[in-house]
Amino acid sequence: MRPTALITGASRGIGAACARALAEDGWRVVLNYRKNGELAQSLAAELDGIALQADVSDPEAVEEMFSVAGPVEALVCCAGISEKGLVTDTDNETWRRIFAVNMDGTFYCCRRALKTMLRLGKGSIVTMSSIWGVTGASCECAYSASKAAVIGFTKALAKEMGPSHIRVNCIAPGVIDTDMNRDLTPEILDALREETPLGTIGTPGDVASLAAYLVSDKARFITGQILGVNGGFVI
Repeated sequence: MRPTALITGASRGIGAACARALAEDGWRVVLNYRKNGELAQSLAAELDGIALQADVSDPEAVEEMFSVAGPVEALVCCAGISEKGLVTDTDNETWRRIFAVNMDGTFYCCRRALKTMLRLGKGSIVTMSSIWGVTGASCECAYSASKAAVIGFTKALAKEMGPSHIRVNCIAPGVIDTDMNRDLTPEILDALREETPLGTIGTPGDVASLAAYLVSDKARFITGQILGVNGGFVI
């Protein structure tokens, strides 16, 4: 029987790529989505998995999702949102919504997944931060702060769960070709390529390959790590 992995934000981008990579490695994948149900359902059918709708910022919705999903041995938290703007123009609602999805959603999903993992005495969690959670980004204070919070949460949780044989690691992607970055102009993308030692923009598959490795037994001695997938943008 295939072990189950739940991937949040799995209808597109990095989440969809993670679902594909884990399915290829033999996991039964549960694809979480909030709005893009048609995309999620189509990908779930392709991967012989299931798609479940839930807003990860809602703890009751998260509880229902995990109840339907069944015992989860791997969790990959890809759901995230961003909004660009000066901090002086950021209203309370925007700030709270970004934290609600990026940090609260990660917390709610991890807390629920751990109920099963602790009972099983094993499990693996991959959280998703960002290069900007490491360095900060001008005009993305809320996003950067929320992703920095994910890093601190990951390190603390790894220490807490280590004695229970549950591993917790974090991926901090650099500039990746996803919908979140589609608003970047060709000029900005060219500048970012020039700043990247490898001279290219990353793909969702680049991130997914690492996520699949981290939840596998090959990474049995890796926990509490913040791993950059950024082409050398931050060294």
